[in-house]
Amino acid sequence: MRHVHILKALELIARLGSIRKASEKLHIVSSALTRQVQEIERELGAPIFERKARGVQPTAAGELFIRYCRESMQGLELVRSRIEDLSGLRGGTVVVSAIEAVAGTLLPEEIVAFRKRHPLVGFEVRIAGADQVVQAVVDEAAAVGLTFNPSPHVDFQALAEVPQELHAVMSARHPLAGSTSLRLRDCQAYPLALGDGSLGGRALLERFVARASTRLEPVLVTNSVEMMKALARQSQTICFQIGAGVGTLRAEAGLRTVPLADPGLRSGKLILGVRRGRSLPVAAAVFTEQLRARLAGG
Repeated sequence: MRHVHILKALELIARLGSIRKASEKLHIVSSALTRQVQEIERELGAPIFERKARGVQPTAAGELFIRYCRESMQGLELVRSRIEDLSGLRGGTVVVSAIEAVAGTLLPEEIVAFRKRHPLVGFEVRIAGADQVVQAVVDEAAAVGLTFNPSPHVDFQALAEVPQELHAVMSARHPLAGSTSLRLRDCQAYPLALGDGSLGGRALLERFVARASTRLEPVLVTNSVEMMKALARQSQTICFQIGAGVGTLRAEAGLRTVPLADPGLRSGKLILGVRRGRSLPVAAAVFTEQLRARLAGG
């Protein structure tokens, strides 16, 4: 970062009021430092220093530029401090907002992997509905969000989008549990438990049935994935989950998952996003890049 050395040199000249004294402290030839100052002045199109009999003094333009030098060096120190946080010298907290579907596998797996490298960094995870995740990120209540099929928002920048298919979730004793794939119409012959409007999967289902000129008549509507799973485990009720969340379901006793083959139900997207234009804290930025790489790799 050679430009940083030049900024430091200019700030030192202004503080000491002398190119010669600054060159002595920096252990460089005075004439070389003078040439650097002249080069910056040519680029700016204005003199930075006014030459006097006993040294130099910043001009009006120079005062502005020296302020820029100081602010730049302060910013660099802040970044270095945050990088030291990741080196284990200090801690920090990454705030994540996410849908419940990724709370069982993807998100905890990535947190565990991250903390193996940076054990002093902590996490705060807030589970929310699809649009609530977006709003938390836009409001900067969370640094990064993982959501599914949210409503568009101009200030939410998607960093990765992964196609997701819907899976039917049912009891291991269900008549359809042995199927390798299903269509939604197969499921509609049984009681359905659906997420409410806050869950992205519900919107995907509603759009599909609207095109098919049919209706969904659930026996339960809730924003709780756990409640839908419990009802499915104890009865012939079927609920639905996106692909990112079926890993834990397959490991749960008493449940089976079967992918839906309807093309319109395989068009949803798991989205990783941040607030557009926001500079994330270093720990959050590194974790976000880790998530992006995980999603890009499938």
